[in-house]
Amino acid sequence: MFDHLGLHVRDLVKSTRFYEAALAPLGYVAGGGDATSVSFCGPPGAPALYLYQGKAPAGPGVHVAWTAKERSSVTQFYERGLGAGGKANGAPGVRVDYAANYYAAFLIDPDGNNVEAVCYSE
Repeated sequence: MFDHLGLHVRDLVKSTRFYEAALAPLGYVAGGGDATSVSFCGPPGAPALYLYQGKAPAGPGVHVAWTAKERSSVTQFYERGLGAGGKANGAPGVRVDYAANYYAAFLIDPDGNNVEAVCYSE
């Protein structure tokens, strides 16, 4: 299990706005920060996310998935993320090719990362 993850972003303000909107339904809130970084705190025991202002263009991107307790939170993650500048990469729905109870949604964040919310509850 990992403790936290950090992403280098091209536009810290834009990325912060995106993650504030998309992660709020999953229980994450923006914490401390300065002109070069912002942290996000989640539910107790959940890994933290750090955004760092990058100097170089973004690379090919990474895939990050967050667990949601309810399917409605996955839908809210998707809708709020779209509203904050994310691009659709898989609408909320069951992904039977992963598992019968794998309910997920995928977005491309402002830096090209594939981000996901997944719920295993029915």
